[in-house]
Amino acid sequence: MQRPSTGAASTGSEAPGIEAPGSEPPGTAPPGTGATDAPSAPRPKPAGAPAAVPPGLLHRTGRWCARHAWRVIAVWAVLLAGLAVADHAWGGDYADSLTLPGTGAQTGADLLRAHGSGAAGVSAPIVVSAGPGSLAGHRAAIEAAVGGLGRLPDVLTVTDPLTTPGALSANGSTGIVTVHFTGNPAGFGPAYLARLDDAVGPLRADRLTVEYGAPLGQLAAPRAADRASEAIGLAVAVLVLLLGFGSVAATGLPLLTAVAGLAAGLSALGLLAARVGFAQSAPTLAAMMGLGVGIDYALFLTTRYRALLRDVPEPAEAVGRTVATSGRAVLVAAATVATALAGLYAGGVSFIGTLGAAAGLTVLVGAAASLTLTPALLGLLGGRIDRLRVRTPVSEPAGDADLWHRWAGVLGRRPWLFLVGGLLVLSVLAVPAAAIRLSHLDAGSQPTGRTDRRAYDLIGENFGPGANGPLTVVVQLDGSLVADRARREALAATLRRELAALPGVAAVSPPVTAPDDVLLISTVTPEAGPQDRSTAELFHTLRDTGLPHALAGTGATGYVTGGTATGLTFTDTLAARLPLVVGVVVAAAFLLLLTVFRSVLIAVKAALLNLFSIAAAYGVVVAVFQWGWGSSLLGVTAEVPVESYVPMMMFAIVFGLSMDYEVFLLSRIRETWLRTGDNHLAVATGLAATARVITCAAVIMTSVFLAFLLSSSVVVKMLALGLGVSVIIDATVVRLLLVPASMYLFRRANWWLPRRLDELLPHFDPEGPAVPAAGGGPR
Repeated sequence: MQRPSTGAASTGSEAPGIEAPGSEPPGTAPPGTGATDAPSAPRPKPAGAPAAVPPGLLHRTGRWCARHAWRVIAVWAVLLAGLAVADHAWGGDYADSLTLPGTGAQTGADLLRAHGSGAAGVSAPIVVSAGPGSLAGHRAAIEAAVGGLGRLPDVLTVTDPLTTPGALSANGSTGIVTVHFTGNPAGFGPAYLARLDDAVGPLRADRLTVEYGAPLGQLAAPRAADRASEAIGLAVAVLVLLLGFGSVAATGLPLLTAVAGLAAGLSALGLLAARVGFAQSAPTLAAMMGLGVGIDYALFLTTRYRALLRDVPEPAEAVGRTVATSGRAVLVAAATVATALAGLYAGGVSFIGTLGAAAGLTVLVGAAASLTLTPALLGLLGGRIDRLRVRTPVSEPAGDADLWHRWAGVLGRRPWLFLVGGLLVLSVLAVPAAAIRLSHLDAGSQPTGRTDRRAYDLIGENFGPGANGPLTVVVQLDGSLVADRARREALAATLRRELAALPGVAAVSPPVTAPDDVLLISTVTPEAGPQDRSTAELFHTLRDTGLPHALAGTGATGYVTGGTATGLTFTDTLAARLPLVVGVVVAAAFLLLLTVFRSVLIAVKAALLNLFSIAAAYGVVVAVFQWGWGSSLLGVTAEVPVESYVPMMMFAIVFGLSMDYEVFLLSRIRETWLRTGDNHLAVATGLAATARVITCAAVIMTSVFLAFLLSSSVVVKMLALGLGVSVIIDATVVRLLLVPASMYLFRRANWWLPRRLDELLPHFDPEGPAVPAAGGGPR
């Protein structure tokens, strides 16, 4: 193997051994490289030497932050304090709220609201049980509770289980109080929960069991274990950084930057939540992403700085070089992640789009902290970056005899073997993904300690499993039916008979009219629970054939709505739009990589390999949660389908994060390629320079994600496991096997770009133009 060159071509104005930034023309000395970089005493250029390229924006920004460290730190301190105070004073709450414009479920809900139906708003059951006794003996307490609930703000209607048909179990021991709220009660806040507890106080005083069903039960759910998960992630990060880099100072800097960026991002998200509806899982997802990428970005900068400091004695100049090179990679990586997350809006579902926006916000804030606060802290530490050592500090390899250069040599000798082997591993892991079944998870998948799960179980035991997922049928009548009561009643009887005859129906309630006689409203109770396949089949039959057949020739139009119908429509919508989101995200990332790295093959290869790793992560999620392989170890008590929005979220996040490591690796490979024109040397040098830091970053990122398995939410557990596994796959199989092996195989084709396409693409290079070294053609 050739010994990697560590310096640019000498021009007489550059100290030997300095690696020129990949964005400067080879053969041109980067500014400020020497040991005495004094602006007041520029060194003369040799005769005929090309003009020096002035420092780019990133170089100047990093150097300024290092030389004015206390100003930067003060700005961040004021920003953090201001955002925290503002969030505490004006921040909003988080609650799941689905709106699906243009769908039958949404149209039905809008009709109920517009025509003053008691079924309008968001309904939630409160389950009351007397155990082996009868509720009839507690009439006074029930009436008092119903009256108290009706007086609460944001309550439209409350039903009495003793007088409402179908609301009392066959043995009279359990009843359902149905409360209709103006909005989703999950976001009403702790103060509302206290008033709710007071309203049902008479029931508990009579020693009755009271459980809040979904979505009201989300209001009473225990607080997420986000802080514990973040603490575990940080603790693992400390250990990994100490072992990997050997000094307390180098360990603390990435952690401090990441925590500052995360705190600022979450406070900003809280302020946005007052104006934008974010899901309950939004802050958890934002914390996972913000903490993970924040540590990664600062870690890459710190590692590059330590390597440059060996040859650039002035710390501020070393910081400038760091931001000009690795900072550029951070900028591209953050833009790629944000682009992938923004692609979620292509699905046309605001619920998913806002989740992506929440995660993207903390990613961008984390990148901003890395590009400003990290240089300031590096400037303060200067040459003391390796103080307080716990072992001999380790930096990037300076020769070609280290472990990673030897590994690159092994790959280079048998690239086909490693490429095929790596693809086989990913293919095997992806096999379960072919059996994926999507559904909107209900309270039945929650831990048994939660009140909404206990309410779910009581309803299933006393009213049948289908009572947990009723389907509301809304029929909009034309003018002639509204005016003719006899025809309206005949239609109601026909409707009930036709719907009851459908397979999978347990019961159909007598249709009732809205106050203005414009609507007929009925409830269809399935035989199975809301997550069962047969319930989804019943919904589709009811919507597509059963209801249209029952209303044929009447002039009326029917819709299926309610919580279960909305969840199933949500699943159908996401499944239909997932290919569009995949296409938009892949195309956007392809164009970004094509623009940055000026290579068709590199952009195509990155997209394809990322699709392989995402499929493998899907397979693991299906095997664990849907097939139940080890799910009990994660606190999941039953086999559950995959939450409908998890694949879309995972795709955007995993694709973005995969590009992170791709960008860092390819940036170093491209630097050597531009300097030497030797593809084999470039791959070996880039792999050796980044393998250690990518491995450490991946371990930290994985620990951050997997720590969120402590969450009580099954959806968060799915995301945590899927993202953690994907990072492991990406940092090992993809980044250490498939990428270098494929680049060895394709040789000069790696860097091919048609001249016409090169002219059309913008030149995104913050530090100036770059061309291969003179005389160093591709090999």
